[in-house]
Amino acid sequence: MVVMTNGSEAAPGANEQFESLGRGCYAFSADGCSNTGVVIGERGVLVIDGQATPAMAERALARIRELTDKPVKSLVLTHFHADNTLGAAACEAGEVIASDLTRRMMETRGAEDIRVSRERDPRLFSDLPADAETSMPSMTIASSMTIDLGGLDVRLMHLGRAHTMGDLVVWVPEAGVIYAGDLVQKSAIPYCGDAHLADWPRALDRITAFRPTTLVPGRGRIAEGAQAVATAVETTRDYVTTLRDAAAACVEQSLGLKDTYLAVKDALSSRFAAKDDFEFHLPLNVARAYDEALGLDQPQVWTRERLADLRDALEGAASAAETVSEETIEAPAETVEAVEDTPAEATAEAPGAEAPDLVSDSDFAASLALEPEEGQGEDEVSLDLSEEDIVEDDESSEPSPESAEEDRKVLEDAR
Repeated sequence: MVVMTNGSEAAPGANEQFESLGRGCYAFSADGCSNTGVVIGERGVLVIDGQATPAMAERALARIRELTDKPVKSLVLTHFHADNTLGAAACEAGEVIASDLTRRMMETRGAEDIRVSRERDPRLFSDLPADAETSMPSMTIASSMTIDLGGLDVRLMHLGRAHTMGDLVVWVPEAGVIYAGDLVQKSAIPYCGDAHLADWPRALDRITAFRPTTLVPGRGRIAEGAQAVATAVETTRDYVTTLRDAAAACVEQSLGLKDTYLAVKDALSSRFAAKDDFEFHLPLNVARAYDEALGLDQPQVWTRERLADLRDALEGAASAAETVSEETIEAPAETVEAVEDTPAEATAEAPGAEAPDLVSDSDFAASLALEPEEGQGEDEVSLDLSEEDIVEDDESSEPSPESAEEDRKVLEDAR
């Protein structure tokens, strides 16, 4: 049986913890919930991710109030998913910050993400108001930004496409703490339904380059100590690359979605089946990996109808996703935005080719060339990185000219 809803025995919100990570940095966590980061400076508080519901956000805020009555100056949303954002209003933040790309994804996918999230994890969202809407940011950034909390600088950075197109990470260099959002998991399986699997490892390389001593993942246990951080990053990388490569091998062999699901599950099970959310995330993770192997660069929007189609395909119901000819692989009907005069076969004839109705990453990003918001100067969206912040790993292999140039561009943008 294919698991499509969260069947975890742990009640969401149980085993609540509020941990001190050093030099003004804290993390709030609870079973079945996303983690919330907290950074406290002399001038105020910065919160990272706002929980799935206002009630859960209020629980995190109550723990903050046990330490300080300073105002929450900023709430950073690392990405657009409902379980990180819908409690935002309860955080009482002066500014809600996300990336430009995250804002666009909220506008185009946010409402459907709420509906799908309610269906897949009803207990987590049980106290969410029926009329809950996407929590939009009041401020967005293109690549990087430094916030001075008073005696403590906090740096927000977009390190490339990974868990979603618009992920932000939050780096506190004085404490050696990085809040990685869902880019990294330690005790849980990463969700890849909206991911860019080919790009994700590069973002992990960039996290490693900062050499954090503590990493707060999107959910689950915190990685403390350089070795624990390295293990969490490499475990995430191993899962993402195995998922991507196994799905690509299946497409090369002209397997349909159901057979791909079974093959990928077999490839992953020995190393990852014991981790949290393995069965829960697997169907959507495989669907995205299958799409990407077919050349669909942009993840398709998840709707309840698409979720039902996926369930039918994996349970063995007749589906276009399992129709395979000798010479071509047809893209799953539920994963291609309809273009009436363009047959699905044309999309999939050359794995790696972009579907004609999809927007390329560069075009999509270019469409977000927004003017700075009023009162926001160039210096407010720049990040001054020192040599101590970025440390090259002498033991790493020599990067290709293309990847070295891309990394150089990312760091120049950050500066």
